[in-house]
Amino acid sequence: MVVLDNRALNRAALARQLLLERADMQPLDAVAHLCGLQAQEAQEPFIGLWSRLREFEPAALDGLLTGRSVVRTHLMRRTVHLVTAADAVAWRARHDPMLRQRVLGTYRRELDGVDLGELAVAVRAVMADGEPRTMTQVADALADRWPAPGRRALGEMAVAALVPMVQMPPRGLWRVKAGVRNTPLGPWLGREPDAPAPQGTDPAGEALVRRYLAAFGPAASADLRAWCGLAGLPAAVAAVRGELVAFRDERGRELLDLPDAPRPDPGTPAPVRFLPAFDNAILGYHDRSRIIDDADRGLSVEGARVVLVDGRVSATWTVDADAVTVSPRRGLTRAERAAVAEEGGRLALFLSDGGSDGVRID
Repeated sequence: MVVLDNRALNRAALARQLLLERADMQPLDAVAHLCGLQAQEAQEPFIGLWSRLREFEPAALDGLLTGRSVVRTHLMRRTVHLVTAADAVAWRARHDPMLRQRVLGTYRRELDGVDLGELAVAVRAVMADGEPRTMTQVADALADRWPAPGRRALGEMAVAALVPMVQMPPRGLWRVKAGVRNTPLGPWLGREPDAPAPQGTDPAGEALVRRYLAAFGPAASADLRAWCGLAGLPAAVAAVRGELVAFRDERGRELLDLPDAPRPDPGTPAPVRFLPAFDNAILGYHDRSRIIDDADRGLSVEGARVVLVDGRVSATWTVDADAVTVSPRRGLTRAERAAVAEEGGRLALFLSDGGSDGVRID
């Protein structure tokens, strides 16, 4: 079995993530290809798409949100993701058990004795008037009937797990600061999520395996589960294994992949790229060593914005007064510093609507 070293895996991941070269792709197609973008920080998907697409305009993503072609919803790992409407409908039922278990993992004691079926019916009744509500408002409407759990536990279970919800615009629009207002997914899109598959079948899981590998492969089963948080995927992997090719990494793990997916030469140059907070190019793996050193792994869960140099996390970045400040995590060569400054200047222009290309490298 062919062994792929970390550099080979790095270049493959960059190619799948549209980070090896910017893609001539429409934002909707990019969101679909990437299996969504992590979006608990409302402005970060704009940076993620800017780093991946040629001629990206924020207004295009705004139009997809207001036009209901993409939605902000709790999905993979019970985290808010920006996904296409089609994927939200197709994937939600497969994620339902995981979403409930993850809320229970935090609030099991508070929710002990609460019939989740009854709670779901009550949540739908509260939301039936079509009025968007904050999580607190949903919990307040339920608290008289279920006073013991407390509003936080009720709200998390109601909004993040029991009833598929979307976070309505203007939340998530470019340069707009807006709180979260939730509304049920089905009425917002005009179609309900697909029903759960018959017992013993898992078409959604099998589709997720293929889609994940297209955007993240080659990858191990543990990487797939780390990305989505779902249980029961070994059966889905087994069902599609005949379509896949296998490799090993330097640790001996089996890696699966689509046979015709890009696996560039490890010597392929990788341009500097500025990534948003919580970018799935990093969080989409259990073993993140292909893109980030173990010593820096904490950056990926702390919400740090990072800079890829030669394909690896080599710096963090912030914005202050329309200027981009870069803080290297290792020594940069003169050529690397010049490339970071050049790409950082382009990012500053994007973030300031052309007002500033200021960059400072600490």
